[in-house]
Amino acid sequence: MTSLSGKTDIDWRAAAEMLAPVEVLNEDAQIKKRSRDFFWYSPILTEALDACFGDLVAVPKTAEELAHCLKCAYALDMPVLARGGGTGNYGQAVPMDGGLILDMTAMNQVLEVGDGWVRAQAGILMDRVNDALKEHGQEMCMFPSTSNIATLGGFVAGGSAGIGSIANGVLRDPGNLMGLKVMDVTADPREHVFEGTDTLQIHHAWGLNGIITEVTLRTVPAEDWQGCIATFDSYEAAFGAGVALAHARDIGCKLISIVDARIVEYFPRLKKHIPAGRDLLVSMIPDRSRDAFRDVIEAQGGTADLILNDAERKAARIPHVYDFSYNHTTLQVLRKDRSATYQQYGCPLPLDAADVAKLRAALGDDVWMHHEFSRYEGDVTCADLPVIWYKDEAQLRAIDATYEAHGFPVYDAHTWQVEGGGLKSADYTHLAWKKRMDPKGLLNSAKSRAWGAVKDLTPEEIEARAAS
Repeated sequence: MTSLSGKTDIDWRAAAEMLAPVEVLNEDAQIKKRSRDFFWYSPILTEALDACFGDLVAVPKTAEELAHCLKCAYALDMPVLARGGGTGNYGQAVPMDGGLILDMTAMNQVLEVGDGWVRAQAGILMDRVNDALKEHGQEMCMFPSTSNIATLGGFVAGGSAGIGSIANGVLRDPGNLMGLKVMDVTADPREHVFEGTDTLQIHHAWGLNGIITEVTLRTVPAEDWQGCIATFDSYEAAFGAGVALAHARDIGCKLISIVDARIVEYFPRLKKHIPAGRDLLVSMIPDRSRDAFRDVIEAQGGTADLILNDAERKAARIPHVYDFSYNHTTLQVLRKDRSATYQQYGCPLPLDAADVAKLRAALGDDVWMHHEFSRYEGDVTCADLPVIWYKDEAQLRAIDATYEAHGFPVYDAHTWQVEGGGLKSADYTHLAWKKRMDPKGLLNSAKSRAWGAVKDLTPEEIEARAAS
């Protein structure tokens, strides 16, 4: 069995035999399917990653089977990449060096539920975690809009915020990510426990520095959530309403998204339920906050068109409101027109609708705004994930420059390296842990542009770079 990727000289038939009794998938179609994520949102990443594939897939079902896979990888110098649901947008789950793909989705059990926390295996779908929590009167503190296909471990390795972040902060905020078990890639692989702030040594490292096997996540009391959609005559008014709701802590919003009216044209299942040509505010609120929500919307000049519980939503044949938030918004457009893309921008603080209006006027018709509100370290923050009608990279970078000139930072979504995007520089603490957990550099190393320069250093020498 030769290398599908063309990037390794390993005898993959012998490797598959060595991995027994772990289930392996060796058909080209199976391998190619598991070599993909949502990088195709970006035409730049599509060009860079479309020809990248692994060579073999292993599907461990227990920690012992995972340890066996990693022991084999260490012995044969196999590049290794762990994947969950493949919902990342930056190619995190694309094996650029070929090698062994670890499909973690068979490690998928809720292990323990306590008062304010849940412990589960990394390969479990996030919807399944929330379903298990319902009988305990709890729910996850946050989850991505893709929670029906995203895994818990994948969210920790590659995500940062989601539905719930306006109420509970982002994933890295203290108390949200409570504990991790992570397996190293050595001659005798073992699990390491990270708790409290130490979890940040692993969080958002794209699987570079260990294989997450278990996650302990904060939970919050469950609410009777109402899906809400309000409409406005202008984007500025909708954004202003978002700011007002974000600061109204007594309402208890779980989600606040603002969507350009032109994007709404790509939401066909809403067309019979809201007026055409109006900018959208999408939210989730507790049932007790219906009147207070309406008051804020009307004070900002909007109309609360829909406030539905789950049974009413299903009867109306409307998707979850979070299907119109985060990167699901981009997906709705891309399903109809693949010439679009998106980008990620921050907003200057304090949030001001007038600043957004000035930027909007400077951007022209190629950029359709879409904002998501969250909290970080207690402060209300906002990200813009606009739909962009892409022409070429020069056009995209000119749009970036316009945002920056107006004080809106760029968190580039069109890079396949972990030092890009919001990080913008090497995280030497992550890389020091990579050296400890992955001394041969087998784990997804191509995704770090800094790793090559530090791979021969000791963990302490790498950490010294962080200190400097």
